[in-house]
Amino acid sequence: MKILPRLSFALDPLGRLFITRMWAISAGIFAFAGASVAFALVYELPQLLRDGLDWGYDIVFYVMAAVLYGRGARAERAGALALGFVMGVAGVHTIYDILDKIAVPRPIEPIVLGFSALSAAASGFIVVWLLLPFRAAQNPLIEATWLSARNTMISTAAYASVTLVARLATSRMVEYGLDIFAAVLCFQAAYVIIRDATTPREGVLR
Repeated sequence: MKILPRLSFALDPLGRLFITRMWAISAGIFAFAGASVAFALVYELPQLLRDGLDWGYDIVFYVMAAVLYGRGARAERAGALALGFVMGVAGVHTIYDILDKIAVPRPIEPIVLGFSALSAAASGFIVVWLLLPFRAAQNPLIEATWLSARNTMISTAAYASVTLVARLATSRMVEYGLDIFAAVLCFQAAYVIIRDATTPREGVLR
């Protein structure tokens, strides 16, 4: 029994490049996240552990895009809908994380926070750079990956700029504000992805 339609071998060079980069991005994030989680477990660093596990959303995103791209419009729309759902879940998880921080304030780990912020920002810019050739593609699955990468770049750049200072400050309101901003980006991306995957495609990527 076939689970997925057969991959078309008539993919244009840009399509083959897209799949290759999806797998490369997935492997790179998995390796980095796995090393971060292992380090966090060995040295008992709960904040780094959370940050490492949060990369799971990105891995799911890019693996699904690599698997489903080129398997027909129906499979690609279904994949885009699933990715939109993942973005929504990420937004809900971010809101839950804010409430958890307020209820149980977490200890400050300055070195870990700085490393997480800078590494996340660097990876965000790298992924966006890798996806630039596809930013105008009229395909809901590609749009989903582009919006995810764009949001990651924006939110991680903001965190890298101010989050360390915010978390070391007496008030945590700036930190919570950044988290809310990240959640809003997730919900906005989920809305656009689901809307464009369920309506006729005539526009281009945003």
